[in-house]
Amino acid sequence: MDAGLGKRETLRRLALIEQAAGPLAALISQWRSTKVYLTEATHAEVVRILPERHRKRLERVEFIQAGQRFAVGDIEVAPFAIPHDAVDPLGFTFCAGGMKLGVVTDLGYLPALVKHHLRDSDALVLESNHDLEMLKVGPYPWHVKQRVMSRTGHLSNDSVSQFLADPEGFDARSRYLVLAHLSENNNNPDVARICAEEALGRRPSECAFLGQLLLASQDQPLPPIQL
Repeated sequence: MDAGLGKRETLRRLALIEQAAGPLAALISQWRSTKVYLTEATHAEVVRILPERHRKRLERVEFIQAGQRFAVGDIEVAPFAIPHDAVDPLGFTFCAGGMKLGVVTDLGYLPALVKHHLRDSDALVLESNHDLEMLKVGPYPWHVKQRVMSRTGHLSNDSVSQFLADPEGFDARSRYLVLAHLSENNNNPDVARICAEEALGRRPSECAFLGQLLLASQDQPLPPIQL
């Protein structure tokens, strides 16, 4: 997953949740030879925008595409298309040891196909990017606000609430529900949490959410989640 962070910051955050530094040393030594999985369209765009001196970092590439599962070690990865204004964006589920993790951020709405892929997740990382009113009165230029609110932009707290309250969309099987990609300018962790809790509280008792609701921070990693 592209965390949007540089190497140094990624390693710093990994160190915060590691018991020992051993795995990090191995990661550093293998960094340059790590295989990159991406679609052909995304690869072409990355090559186009990357400075030539950085393109050598994409020496080991394996092309993937939505709807075709692949394996990374003993992890089965299922990529699926998501609606976002990027070149061929994907969401993912990861299955290993009988457990399933769903990760979907950077999308303007939740199509039926995305909801289908997220069902039966033991843990789910879901974007809850902005509060609509905060975005409307916030500092962004209007064209950026329109982009964020569009069907190829980002999920609002309201959109997430509609999903979480709907038993036909969210099956509530997840033991952990992580709200992620919260905007620093257009959202507030307390607001996002309250919206999600209110939505989960509206579910019928026979399909109640019994898991743990967590909020991811932009600055610090969450503790490891054990499934």
